[in-house]
Amino acid sequence: MGEIATCSNSRSSELSPEEERVLIRDIAMTAETNSSEGDSFYLITQRWWQSWIEYVNQEQQNGINDGSSSLEHSDPVCSSKRPASIDNSDLIYDGTSEDSNISIEIQDSLLEGRDYVLLPQEVWSQLHSWYGGGPTLARKVISSGLSQTELAVEVYPLRLQLLVTPKDDRWTIRISKKETIGELHRKACEIFDLSLEQVCIWDYYGHRKHALMNDMDRTLDDANIQMDQDILVEVLNNVNGTALSGYKSSIQDNGSSKKEASSILLEPSKSSFSIAGGLSASTGGSKSCGSELSQGQNPITLGRELDNTYGSSGVTTRGSSGGLIGLLNLGNTCFMNSAIQCLVHTPEFAKYFREDYHQEINWQNPLGMVGELALAFGELLRKLWAPGRTSIAPRPFKAKLARFAPQFSGYNQHDSQELLAFLLDGLHEDLNRVKHKPYIKSRDADGRPDEEVADEYWANHIARNDSIIVDVCQGQYKSTLVCPVCNKISVTFDPFMYLSLPLQSTTTRSITVTVFSCDGSALPFACNLNVPKQGRCRDLIQALSNSCSLKNNEELKLAEVRNHTFQQFLEDPLISLSTIKDDDHLVAYKIPKSGKKTLLLRLIHRWQEPLTISTQNGSGCYPNWTPFVSVVACDELTRGDIQTVVQRMLSPLLKSEIRAKSGDIIDSLTPSNTCHDSKSDEKCCDPLTDSVNKNNNSSKATESLKLPLQLVDENNECVDLTVGEEKAIRVSSSSTSILVYLDWSQELLKMYDTHFLESLPEVCKYGPVNKKARTEPLSLYTCLEAFLREEPLVPEDMWLCPKCKERRQASKKLDLWRLPEVLVIHLKRFSYSRSMKHKLETFVNFPIHDFDLTKYVANKNNTQRQLYELYALTNHYGGMGSGHYTAYIKLLDENRWYNFDDNHISPINEEEVRSPAAYVLFYRRLKCADAASNGQPDAAYSNGSSHK
Repeated sequence: MGEIATCSNSRSSELSPEEERVLIRDIAMTAETNSSEGDSFYLITQRWWQSWIEYVNQEQQNGINDGSSSLEHSDPVCSSKRPASIDNSDLIYDGTSEDSNISIEIQDSLLEGRDYVLLPQEVWSQLHSWYGGGPTLARKVISSGLSQTELAVEVYPLRLQLLVTPKDDRWTIRISKKETIGELHRKACEIFDLSLEQVCIWDYYGHRKHALMNDMDRTLDDANIQMDQDILVEVLNNVNGTALSGYKSSIQDNGSSKKEASSILLEPSKSSFSIAGGLSASTGGSKSCGSELSQGQNPITLGRELDNTYGSSGVTTRGSSGGLIGLLNLGNTCFMNSAIQCLVHTPEFAKYFREDYHQEINWQNPLGMVGELALAFGELLRKLWAPGRTSIAPRPFKAKLARFAPQFSGYNQHDSQELLAFLLDGLHEDLNRVKHKPYIKSRDADGRPDEEVADEYWANHIARNDSIIVDVCQGQYKSTLVCPVCNKISVTFDPFMYLSLPLQSTTTRSITVTVFSCDGSALPFACNLNVPKQGRCRDLIQALSNSCSLKNNEELKLAEVRNHTFQQFLEDPLISLSTIKDDDHLVAYKIPKSGKKTLLLRLIHRWQEPLTISTQNGSGCYPNWTPFVSVVACDELTRGDIQTVVQRMLSPLLKSEIRAKSGDIIDSLTPSNTCHDSKSDEKCCDPLTDSVNKNNNSSKATESLKLPLQLVDENNECVDLTVGEEKAIRVSSSSTSILVYLDWSQELLKMYDTHFLESLPEVCKYGPVNKKARTEPLSLYTCLEAFLREEPLVPEDMWLCPKCKERRQASKKLDLWRLPEVLVIHLKRFSYSRSMKHKLETFVNFPIHDFDLTKYVANKNNTQRQLYELYALTNHYGGMGSGHYTAYIKLLDENRWYNFDDNHISPINEEEVRSPAAYVLFYRRLKCADAASNGQPDAAYSNGSSHK
């Protein structure tokens, strides 16, 4: 393969990057326009594809005007290298053979756009002819969607594991869901050398016969065959068409010939899987193979003795009683299954949808889904409560969900709470009893009693929103806003469907900033600070100034660094710290104060590679490491001045042996000790003037340590600063900064210790949860108090003060006022950053019985105790990429808890319910007489007594 790649590269070298780009673009447009069912698409690793995109677009990148002082554009980069051979090895499992495509198995958790892209056959063929490499990963285009008119690429065909009993021989195959039952029948017979007349196929879910698959022209998709589904292929007696009588004896003899009774079992794999890209392909053509049973034989009775042989332990969902029915995982749909199980086991919903709810469907509501979501949910709930049913594949419901909420389409993992929020809101609008919503203008409280205002708000809400969802799940809280300017107090009473409680019990946030000294007085260091969560940039600057002992003649320049260049400078002191994400990289530069007009010098490091065959179109220069910032005087600025400033910034990085050889020179570039005496800060000379004086007095130093600097002038041209040190640099009067590149060579690297510049810590680095955090649970009451406490609004939620008539960032406090029959509590385990979610593994200790909210209800007219009992919850295990959802449900009729893990259901003890992975909690209101412990706190709730 290496020789082929080399030959292909030599032929491709005749084309420029622009010619390659245009040719591939034209081929791709033609291929995608003419795509049809049965066409082949090819997977190619995103890493290689991105490198090729950068290579063929380098002329456009180099043409961007980045030499201006504005930070809105990225800094210019040098030409990208030509990619090496295509290497798809990161898409397949280690050790996978490349001798045959049949044996190549791609990894289960790949995502389109993150791990791979799909290319039409013509595009792949052209790229492969140029670059070679592999392995080749072809997938077929199939029809999909409700009408089967949409085209999709089947990236993950069905994976089926064949198990032959009694020999326990196994064979795993891949087959498209668009193949027929007859084709599966034929493949099984071919693998194990059986005749078609000997075999019949059963849906063998849970090792129990479910349905005979005798319609050979029906597709596996139509037969509702799922990934890793169990299938039993039963071998019949050649004489009378019954199961071979020798089956049991062959088990006792521990072996039999291929003509004796045997069965083929497709057993689910233990590994998880993910269907990426949403579209899929298959291997092999579609054939229809028939298989006839002997006349007079009832196929339902065939092999009945096998039912007892493979009995399953625990609770089975095949033929189970109402409420104990699982949902098949259609491909990363555990988030949906867990949420649905909690809703269908809410007693009020179970009763409502099992009765005639159709008369309440609002067919004309423009905010609803014309009743289709309610119908799909109601039909699914009835199936889950029907006695004697098997596990259900919620395909129709998921299809409706994808239609009205495209964010949940495809087969990627999603957030269970986000789905719950959509379902509750969507079901409410579909079942809203209000056909024509009146317009109602809310009145201000104007000193009226809270009870009167709250009832008015609730009446206005009910006049527009009246449904089973409102009856069961909606409550009301009191929202108090205080204007920071006029102290105007505004009170509103707003409805809520669920409570999202924060898990952090503190009001501070940890932020890491790397500090650089531009005067060369110290090495860079990381500084960890605690700042207010809702604070502003000035709070961070103040904390940083105190931590790094900022002198009176110094100031801090705070910047966000991304991809080794400056993303933005945080100069506005009122910027909210909430805009700084956990995965950002912040750098603070200590620069001198000066009364003179100055320019900001932005120094970008570049790695300079030697010219090779693969970098024929450029020198291989790329931004690298952490950029520097300093200031220079505008008046009479020369090339030598910039050399001196840059040398001073880099002086702490000089290696000890270099420093020893050039001691006098280094001393002339390093600030004197008197300038660092805190008592003489006020008397220090102007740092900028001192910089110029040092330049005049150390010409020998600048010649010995001259650096390869390139200045990007106002015409976007590079100026070599290694020559003509006395030459003045012309800068426009409107310019506020200059851009300089330092091209590092191998010789220069030998002089400096650059590991201080190689990586920057994130603002907040999430690591594994330590044991101490796990042994100190966070009380659910503490989370509730953190949610209700007074906090300032973020800038995005600024409030229009009715007195000032201007938008203000007011402080806000919440109080519970009207509690619902079912209280849904979302534990906010995920914090969002710019590129990912972070999960908080904090253990929340929540009560199962007698969750007492009496003290948190501001409505004192209600004298009854507000007690709730847990009846359902969803759990989230693992991280975002490989997480899994389950549900714990209490069947009230049985007073027993069960674990619903997709289609697998098992009983659990109440001690197991208080899960460390709890994500969404469902509580039902208790009547006083129903309190499980006569109003006493949950005995097992160790942290609940503190709230009294």
